[in-house]
Amino acid sequence: MMLKARHTWDEAAVRWIRETTHKADHAKDQAKLNWLAQHLSGLHLDEITRDLIDDIAQIKLTSSKPATVNRYLALIRAILHMARDEWEWIARAPRVRMLHEPRKRVRWLTPDEASRLLHELPPHLAAMARFSLSTGLRQRNVSYLRWDQVDLDRGMAWIHADEFKSRKAISVPLNAVALDVLNQQKGKHSEWVFVYQGHPVDRTSTVAWKRALERAGIKDFRWHDLRHTWASWHAQAGTTLHELMELGGWSCMDMVLRYAHLAGEHLKKPAANIEKLL
Repeated sequence: MMLKARHTWDEAAVRWIRETTHKADHAKDQAKLNWLAQHLSGLHLDEITRDLIDDIAQIKLTSSKPATVNRYLALIRAILHMARDEWEWIARAPRVRMLHEPRKRVRWLTPDEASRLLHELPPHLAAMARFSLSTGLRQRNVSYLRWDQVDLDRGMAWIHADEFKSRKAISVPLNAVALDVLNQQKGKHSEWVFVYQGHPVDRTSTVAWKRALERAGIKDFRWHDLRHTWASWHAQAGTTLHELMELGGWSCMDMVLRYAHLAGEHLKKPAANIEKLL
């Protein structure tokens, strides 16, 4: 009887990178694997135990938050499951125990805070931030938005599947504010909508962004929180969670439920049902 060949973590990591080029976070996987190599390189897959994975988690926890550690653990788990279920390199995979992540509140701005921030930002970042607050698009989709993705007459924009995090194409209805921003951007570049010194704005979390936050008196706020602000405003304005899920391009309701506590207008009538009893 011929013995089954043993495979190493290094072989699995190489194959994983080769077969997951379609993933939106492919580059992040590569960075994680570079860090994991110091602990797993040279080991056979059947030598990777639950205790070893727990030790790696504790080491990473000394310099990272639980949420970050869990992303590394999830990658280990995904590769081991692929080696077991798809490649048939191992007969079993150890259970990976994820760390507890404390629930964090969604960070969003009031309209007054948003107005102060927009006033303090340099013009190129203010235009991008205003567009983000109007559409809910992620930073990269705004930074690399092209004119051929926009139809001003129809009031629509499109994000292609290979450009969106969930790898699905979405349509973006443009409200009056978003259209106003785009009209002000016309003529600045023939291809890209938002530019600085003739190039797309790849990084938005710059010194200028941080100084604008300080001048506006806003703390603990990231660029991605503009998307949270957009979603929170929609929930408070009466947009249903299903509408919000479609507008935001989320693939499941779980991602939208974090805004549910802000969408209580529809409950006012049933809340009044017991008024006569009080």
